[in-house]
Amino acid sequence: MNPPFKPPFWLKNGLLMTWYVSWKMERLKIKELNYQEHIVLGAQNVPLMVKVAIPENPKATIIGTYGITGSLENQTMLKILALKAYQQGFAVVLFDWRGHGKSAELSATLTSDGIYEGDDFIAIAKAAQNLGCKAPFWLTGYSLGGQLALWGVRAAQISNIKEIAGGAVICPSLDSERSLNYLGQSITGRWIEKSITKELKQIARNLAQKHPQSLNIEVIEKIKDIRSFDQELVISKLGFQSASEYYNATNTLNILPELTLPTLIIYAADDPLFDPSIISDLQTHAADNPQITLLLSEYGGHVGYLNQKIPDEDPWWAWNRVLDFCS
Repeated sequence: MNPPFKPPFWLKNGLLMTWYVSWKMERLKIKELNYQEHIVLGAQNVPLMVKVAIPENPKATIIGTYGITGSLENQTMLKILALKAYQQGFAVVLFDWRGHGKSAELSATLTSDGIYEGDDFIAIAKAAQNLGCKAPFWLTGYSLGGQLALWGVRAAQISNIKEIAGGAVICPSLDSERSLNYLGQSITGRWIEKSITKELKQIARNLAQKHPQSLNIEVIEKIKDIRSFDQELVISKLGFQSASEYYNATNTLNILPELTLPTLIIYAADDPLFDPSIISDLQTHAADNPQITLLLSEYGGHVGYLNQKIPDEDPWWAWNRVLDFCS
């Protein structure tokens, strides 16, 4: 039985929870594990930077990545998972996904929101096993990284990778088309999208600086929102004619009925980034698929989930549920 999520009374607001935990992550110091860095070739032979930490006699392996922006260097939320997992006897494999962090230094390949990242997870699992990580492997992530992990679970099924046990994700992106339309309907939503777009443009500028033949800086500066980022920089290389066509192809709600491996989805009803209408579809898919465990909470914000410490020993309720599930 999972203990219910009980935030402090002043964080029973999705936007406030999201902002406060983001602010806290920028200031929190987390012990770094003794990682070994490796370059792994993912789908299409795209090189990816991977960090591996293996405890003595590991019981299983956690593979994880982060959301739409950032890198392994600044994702404190992912570092919390890594430390907790390692202390519980898991080997830990973290990676900068396409277009991010040190992987962006290795390749100008941009994101595909799951089309190829699912296979990237599989390639990383195979490489990690050769490096001494122990099966079973659990695929994890949050926000857009959660979406990628779900596509990884699907890829494991298609490729019949027996070593991959399943997935566990927090606040995954599930329907980009609906959520971007939702953000555009309010001042708060437009402010959130503007902040994300600013970070996406900086990622693109960094790529253009490292790979000047691959991206046009003038095109980057014309980008106004997430949709135009995908329209100008992403979809043509993937063979799509429009951002909407791309979002339909990567709509993760559509693959939930296909999942046959145990999969945990933690989702907050007050997540300010996603259209609330998605929740009913998510509940339906979870009810129809016995392999999906849905922990839907009233509060939590977007990857916030700062809990009162009791009954857990720390406030990281969502990661505690992920590790309980993977154990």
